[in-house]
Amino acid sequence: MTPPLRVFIGYDHAESVAFHTLCSSIWRHASVPVAITPISLHTLADVLDRPRDPMQSNEFAFSRFLVPYLCGYEGRAVFMDCDMLVSDDILNLFAYADDDYAVQVVKHNHVPETTVKYLGTTQTKYEKKNWTSVMLFNCAECKALTPEYVNTAPGLDLHQFKWLEGDHRIGDLPLEWNFLVDYYPTRDYATISNAHFTEGGPYFQAYRDCSYSREWWDAFYYMRHCTEGTDKPRSEVA
Repeated sequence: MTPPLRVFIGYDHAESVAFHTLCSSIWRHASVPVAITPISLHTLADVLDRPRDPMQSNEFAFSRFLVPYLCGYEGRAVFMDCDMLVSDDILNLFAYADDDYAVQVVKHNHVPETTVKYLGTTQTKYEKKNWTSVMLFNCAECKALTPEYVNTAPGLDLHQFKWLEGDHRIGDLPLEWNFLVDYYPTRDYATISNAHFTEGGPYFQAYRDCSYSREWWDAFYYMRHCTEGTDKPRSEVA
């Protein structure tokens, strides 16, 4: 049997509900076994010891780059931010794997209009912004991402892929697999494989009515459903 697909998701205690809803949405639509690992700082204390950067907006801003190391620099693995919702078979994302590249991403031209996003966190502007929010790693080609490098490299060097020998080592993924909610024009949810609530998701009061909020609440209800005691209409849960 083929080993489970390896998916790593950034975990931030401030967005725990987003993490668990994303996990549920991946398993719900998967056609093959999927192993999901949270990138949680307290479990990486022996590996990652760099201090928090005042510019980072979540706990996994840099720990995401440990994925190839955690995979023993072998095989394929996907990293995802937790503020996402998947509505497609994750196998379809792995199907884009191309041996010509060390990593594959959606190459956004993301220039935020604000300087602050959810919970008052800093909205930093830089080249290749949000490219690292979904990464399909060819782990054997990412051996530069050692714990020592991830602990000491400047943040922009990590997020701008300076650890590669050039941008030609970065392949493309379709926009549908990292669709920035309320940045790109809203379209039929059925055409989106992965909605990314990068500005803030509906689980935060300030973004409760953002695009695709109903789809997120439906997924949340599906995740928390129990046969006895929590069988409530979506409107009551929300």
